Amino acid sequence: MSDTAGATVLDILEDTDVCICAGSGGVGKTTTSAAIAAGMAARGHKVAVLTIDPAKRLADSLGLSELGNERARVDPKLFERAGIDPGDGELWATMLDAKATFDEVVIRYSEDRESSEQILDNRIYKQISGALAGSQEYMAMEKLYEIHESGEFDLLVLDTPPSRNALDFLDAPQRLVQFVDGRALKMFLRPTGFGAKIAGRGAATILAVLRRLTGVDLIDDLSEFFNAMSGLVGGFKERATKVEALLGAEGTKFLIVTGPASEPISEAVYLHRKLVESELPFGGLVVNRLHVAADGAADDEEIATELAVALGEDLAERVMDSYRDRRGLVERDAANVEDLRDRIGAVPLLTIPEMADEIHDLVGLLSLQPHLFGAAAAAAPSQ
Repeated sequence: MSDTAGATVLDILEDTDVCICAGSGGVGKTTTSAAIAAGMAARGHKVAVLTIDPAKRLADSLGLSELGNERARVDPKLFERAGIDPGDGELWATMLDAKATFDEVVIRYSEDRESSEQILDNRIYKQISGALAGSQEYMAMEKLYEIHESGEFDLLVLDTPPSRNALDFLDAPQRLVQFVDGRALKMFLRPTGFGAKIAGRGAATILAVLRRLTGVDLIDDLSEFFNAMSGLVGGFKERATKVEALLGAEGTKFLIVTGPASEPISEAVYLHRKLVESELPFGGLVVNRLHVAADGAADDEEIATELAVALGEDLAERVMDSYRDRRGLVERDAANVEDLRDRIGAVPLLTIPEMADEIHDLVGLLSLQPHLFGAAAAAAPSQ
């Protein structure tokens, strides 16, 4: 897009079927992801939003009692209550369950049912499958790829972990492949490997005591786990290649969501640089919770005089202090956004003002439409 001035989400996501929202924590990334998905559904698209945020804010805002690993449809009546007819549009949501998705991956890549059950029943697998470094991010990509391949949706919107972790997210497919195909696995598969070294150092005695006390044979469990996982290496590698291809596909766009303070702005610049270096398709920026000046504000002396008459001098002075603090935030935010533009260059940049109330339902999400989709967003969606 050559002209970035006045760009909207519709412009950024033109010919896009995967939108990946990335950014630092605490900037409203989950809310923004859901608002984008809701806005696109309101325009007649079938959309799914996926989150790996452990909080339940997304489910609450979409009127769902809970979110799990299976997709759930948002009640169409909620759009009606917001005064919007989405036509053929549908909004679906899922909250990633990394453990459940990992189990699905094991079943998919195993040679047969017996092999998959051997892994799923293994004590080591049960302990690490939900906590393995990179597994959450990798499973998010697995779920994204799985839903994308189904062809059921016009658009998928993915809410990623905070930005430094988002870089882990980009590397997750290869890191998990390296785990199941790396030195750790080979060490357990060699006859003279880890088990022999432990025995040689006298630790076998300790493990024997633990086995008597707990009934767990650690070495046997570890060996069984790594031997079983070795059969999945080919599947992991093949899928990792496809997942990475999806990340860089023409139909994918990365949106960076940031706040207006200095730290998230710096995180956004860092993440943008990494996306560019990785040659991943960057779509634009969303600056959320921006402090903006009130329209038609009078000068300080006039405001102070009116407040003193209405409230008395003491209370009026406290209100003026609060007003000056807010004006300082407005000036800070404006300077930080300008700095962001200077550091990143001519890219689409959308801003969402700080909202007076917390967003807790679909009506609230759709209230962000004018800021994401332009002034015409308040009108009925076009089909």
